[in-house]
Amino acid sequence: MFAYYLDLALRSFRRNKVLTALMVLAIALGIGASMTTLTVFHVLSGDPLPDRSHTLFYPQLDPQPRDGYREGEEPPNQLTRYDAETLLAARRGTRQALMTGGGVAVQPQAGTLRPFIADARYTSADFFAMFDTPFLHGGGWDKAADDARARVAVIAKPLNDRLFGGGNSVGRTLRLDDTDFRIVGVLDDWRPVPKFYDLNVGRNGYGEAEQVFLPFSTSRELGLGRNGNMNCHAERPDDMRDTDLAAPCTWVQFWVQLDTPQQVADYRAFLANHSARQRAAGRFQRPDNIRLRNLMELMEFYKVVPSDVRLQLWLALGFLLVCLINTVGLLLAKFLRRSAEIGVRRALGASRRAIFAQCLVEAGTVGLAGGLAGLGLAQLGLWAVRQQPIEYAALARLDATMLLTTFVLALVASLLAGLVPAWRACQVAPAIQLKSQ
Repeated sequence: MFAYYLDLALRSFRRNKVLTALMVLAIALGIGASMTTLTVFHVLSGDPLPDRSHTLFYPQLDPQPRDGYREGEEPPNQLTRYDAETLLAARRGTRQALMTGGGVAVQPQAGTLRPFIADARYTSADFFAMFDTPFLHGGGWDKAADDARARVAVIAKPLNDRLFGGGNSVGRTLRLDDTDFRIVGVLDDWRPVPKFYDLNVGRNGYGEAEQVFLPFSTSRELGLGRNGNMNCHAERPDDMRDTDLAAPCTWVQFWVQLDTPQQVADYRAFLANHSARQRAAGRFQRPDNIRLRNLMELMEFYKVVPSDVRLQLWLALGFLLVCLINTVGLLLAKFLRRSAEIGVRRALGASRRAIFAQCLVEAGTVGLAGGLAGLGLAQLGLWAVRQQPIEYAALARLDATMLLTTFVLALVASLLAGLVPAWRACQVAPAIQLKSQ
């Protein structure tokens, strides 16, 4: 019967071309607007590491002075260098990594290339395994390289293409800030969305991944330039730099991998013990103020998705609702204009259920046509987003999931819009319609 109902729907479309076009246009506009904003929201709010996000945790401690303390206040979102290195040395998790952002001057060996500045990440050996970074050549360095402050580097594929023509550069020399580094690995294409491991660099964490990765210990020994937020909460001697080990400044991010609930509980206890020891030593003045959130909890707490994207999503869904209400009216008008036809079918033995199904098939067909047109409008909307000067613009593209969602949303929306008109149509009394003929 479905094929028969579909044939009836197509015949109806040909008889009422203008009305059909208006319904398809209404659904297409609603689907196009909602899928544009829904795709952007999907891209920005997705889980960057679906297989392990629940095992990656971000510790926070509070080394600030007692003055100004309020119970329940959120601790700083970064650690001091001393606390980060202490947690790293304790090795209480499956893996752990401290890190900060930076910038280095790349001095190409090829005479045709001029020196340039590249974004860098100063981190520790577990970074690559913990965040499952893909390697094109080689791999990361080991803990021994951290301890030895080795001059080793991992570079990203774009930088490898620029400097070495895309070849295997493992073992070659890279000169950064007048210091030679040995390349031990080349990352394949990698751009986590968002750049969750450091939400303090770039707006909302949707920037490109760094081009150079160096041992944190090496960066401090060489005094390489860093970037990102830094907050100092106490006076320090004139000869002490903000990045020194003893400096009372929070500027280092720290991540730990905890694979079981027991590990999580043990690590919370470890953080509480560390806080108590630092308070006894006079470094910490406030009561225990500890946080340990996993990756997705951290993204939700810091509202990584921009507020304007959330607002646009709600506005677009509201617009879709308006379009569906208009479609309900158009379908109702179309079905009731065919009351005589429906009355004849009922008199010939068609049940109310059959009439209801016929009308829903027609509404669903309108929805699929609207979804196809809406897909084109969504692509146009995403192209417009990509032209904007915003950090996440290049990410606004339909993937397979959102492509399927477009048609599912169009079909479901049209079927919902067709429920009331279909119900009204199947209530037509055949006797009255036959008498009026």
